[in-house]
Order: sequence, then structure tokens, then C-alpha cells
Amino acid sequence: MKILVVSDTHGRSENLRDAIHVENPDRIYHLGDGQGVEDNLWMMSEAPAECVCGNCDWGTNLPNEVVLEVGKHVIMLTHGHYYGVNYGYEKIAEAARNKGCDIVLYGHTHVPTIDHYEDLIIANPGSIAFPRQNSREHTYMTIMVDNDGEFTMNLHSLEEYDRIHGN
Repeated sequence: MKILVVSDTHGRSENLRDAIHVENPDRIYHLGDGQGVEDNLWMMSEAPAECVCGNCDWGTNLPNEVVLEVGKHVIMLTHGHYYGVNYGYEKIAEAARNKGCDIVLYGHTHVPTIDHYEDLIIANPGSIAFPRQNSREHTYMTIMVDNDGEFTMNLHSLEEYDRIHGN
């Protein structure tokens, strides 16, 4: 199974549409600040989607967090702004452990990362609309779940795809 993980699309449906086209996922996780893009995911893909609320998603009734069992793992999806992710992982790690999670997926910082923090994997797909890392590439993440329920997580950029395919 392939899961597409995106965050901080900030209304940029064309970038999200491109990532869906490139990856053809079985599921989609949107980690907040979609600013309405998440409402149209069903038009971009038949893949089931889980979405959480970000700090820029005003007037939405999306949940702040979602906890899912996927394969051998329990994942917490959150935007991250309630946990001060700009300043470290202590608060988000404590929340994840309290919910029985071993993986945390968050957004908010617009910086892609996959980190091992104590007993957790804490990962951010970056932003597919407004990147803040040095390369300024529009990033997202894929998670491959094998038949044994184990994960392989990878970060990608739309620019990487264009370079490989000569677009």
C-alpha cells in the first residue's frame, strides 16, 4: 500500500494534484493548512483521505488529530502547532506516547524531515506550496506499507520528479 502524505498546501490544488498524479496513492494523509484543498481531494483521487486542521484552516470542522493503526504501527496525524514543533519534539512526543503511537506525522514548519526521536519516528512532509528549507523544493512524503505491515518512508519533491522526467 502507498500512502501520500502532504501538508501546508495553502489552497495550491495544482501542486497537490501533481503529487497525486505522480504517486497514484492508495491513501492520502493531509496534515493541515489545506485552506480548502482538502475539501476537493475526492475530485483529485479515489484514494481515501484523512485530514487534520492546521492553524490557517479557519471555519473548518476537521479534527486537530487523528490516530490510526496502519500495518504494525500506530500513527498520530497532527498539524503540530499545538505542540510547539518549531521549538522541539518534547511536547509532540509526549502526546504521541500517551496515545500509544510510535509514529508522528506533522506539518506546520514547512520543512521536510524524518527523525528518530527516542522511541518514535517523527516526520514532516514539508510544504507542497510554500517550502522553507534551503532548497525551496515543493515536498511531500510517501509511506510504503509492505505485506508484513512494515513502513518505508521517503521524502520527494515535485522538482525532483521534473528533473528525472525532463519536465
